Amino acid sequence: MASPAEPSSSRSIFLGVDVGTGSARAGLFDEEGKLLGSSSSPIQIWKDGAFVEQSSTDIWLAVCVAVKAACSKAKVAPTEVKGLGFAATCSLVAVDSDSSPVSVSRSGDSRRNVIVWMDHRAVEQAERINTCNSPVLEYCGGAVSPEMQPPKLLWVKENLQEYWSMVFRWMDLSDWLSYRATGDDTRSLCTTVCKWTYLGHAHMQYINDKKSRDMEACGWDDEFWEEIGLGDLVEGHHAKIGRSVAFPGHPLGSGLTPTAAKELGLVPGIPVGTSLIDAHAGGVGVIESVPSSEAEEQDKEAICNRMVLVCGTSTCHMAVSRSKLFIPGVWGPFWSAMVPEYWLTEGGQSATGALLDHVIENHAASVRLANRAASQKISVFELLNKLLDTIMVEQNQSFLGALTEDLHVLPDFHGNRSPIADPKAKGVIYGLSLDTSDKQLALLYLATVQGIAYGTRHIVEHCNAHGHKINTLLACGGLSKNPIFIQEHADIIGCPIILPRESESVLLGAAILGAVATKKYDSLREAMKSLNAAGQVIHPSNDPKVKKYHDAKYKIFRGLYEQQLSNRSTMAQALA
Repeated sequence: MASPAEPSSSRSIFLGVDVGTGSARAGLFDEEGKLLGSSSSPIQIWKDGAFVEQSSTDIWLAVCVAVKAACSKAKVAPTEVKGLGFAATCSLVAVDSDSSPVSVSRSGDSRRNVIVWMDHRAVEQAERINTCNSPVLEYCGGAVSPEMQPPKLLWVKENLQEYWSMVFRWMDLSDWLSYRATGDDTRSLCTTVCKWTYLGHAHMQYINDKKSRDMEACGWDDEFWEEIGLGDLVEGHHAKIGRSVAFPGHPLGSGLTPTAAKELGLVPGIPVGTSLIDAHAGGVGVIESVPSSEAEEQDKEAICNRMVLVCGTSTCHMAVSRSKLFIPGVWGPFWSAMVPEYWLTEGGQSATGALLDHVIENHAASVRLANRAASQKISVFELLNKLLDTIMVEQNQSFLGALTEDLHVLPDFHGNRSPIADPKAKGVIYGLSLDTSDKQLALLYLATVQGIAYGTRHIVEHCNAHGHKINTLLACGGLSKNPIFIQEHADIIGCPIILPRESESVLLGAAILGAVATKKYDSLREAMKSLNAAGQVIHPSNDPKVKKYHDAKYKIFRGLYEQQLSNRSTMAQALA
């Protein structure tokens, strides 16, 4: 019998891999969903204005480094890892018939074969696609975003014809990772439905009609692809974009290939589950993280009253419903794209963590503040939060939010994803002065946090006005670890916010895919209930002054965009 200090081969450990915008991360979880250890490895990124590119080769190498380091840190033997799942940003990968990278860059650099999710090169292509009358547009809020794949594909075809003809497979990054691990190019309902206009409900109808679990990709609307000028992707039963599509967590091929196993330091044949987009993995890793109660047990559909905020570089807002709800400016309804047999509504803000970094790093006090934080061995955000506490005492304010009475931020610095769905929207900072002090930066930081929270309030109110009944938020991701970020959201939206026991919810969601692939659980929902667990609950302030204050600031927030539209119209007339 193994001693407590030694790994026991009888343990069942599930491995989740998440590739974000800046790094690849790996996490190992036990059968109770507790994190045993994690590690990350940075990935390269090329940015040039609207163009943002990465390398799938570099990403895979980073994944291998992260997995090996996580196993070492957690003292987990390769034989103990029973299932593996991948999550990633919804970036677009191009490979040839030998699975070698094909450039998607004007530079021609073959390493740069990934168009990153935040890349906005295809704004004009998205606008053209949105003039067509295809029913697929009804299932993405009425319009495709330049962050989705059809506009990006059209841009490559129109601008890089030589490379377009070389591509054998176009894949979402998380699907490519699963393919790289197993050799099975079955795509996920999550990626194809949310980013490629695949109709998941048509897929399910086909399966029901055939009374089988056939994974043939039958949810593609060929007329749509023809109409937008990408009819060549229909050829070969959609060979380049996905011949087979499966529910998240479906076991792929014969599991981990010997080659991939050697690269990852794992055992060949480990079950690998069909992937999820990273935000959706966060949803799977957190949406059942609620305090248990008798009332909750009796209300099987309480899941429909929740919205998950996956707060990172951007923020995604995930809610599910039993009926399909068409909400203008909000992506979806997506059938089974996160929780099987539920319709997913997906709101989002294109820049949240990225916006806070931008605001801080471009302020005159940034370097001075960073040095102070480093000397105190705390993060810049922790230092800013301490500064705000000091200012609150100095100004004798009764609540923190009141410090930004004269400072208002519209956070649409990278366009508005939801619910206005205006990629041309711009950010606004109202109330600047010549003050360049640390304290002024702290106030600007707080006003930016509030602007992000007002944006989330707008999404929640808009969703509830169109059929949702959201009354509880669950938050995960890097920003959810910031107490001021979470408390301001609770106060501004007026809902309790539940934080999961395990803060690495995206990694847990990915690991749950691996757990489902092992067949240990009958369904993804069962695995979620077993491995999710609640942590702290943050309640909104019950002070009526706080609500009155934020209601007033929210009115100003909404007015900033209306003023922007008016200004845009005025200038268009001047240039006509």
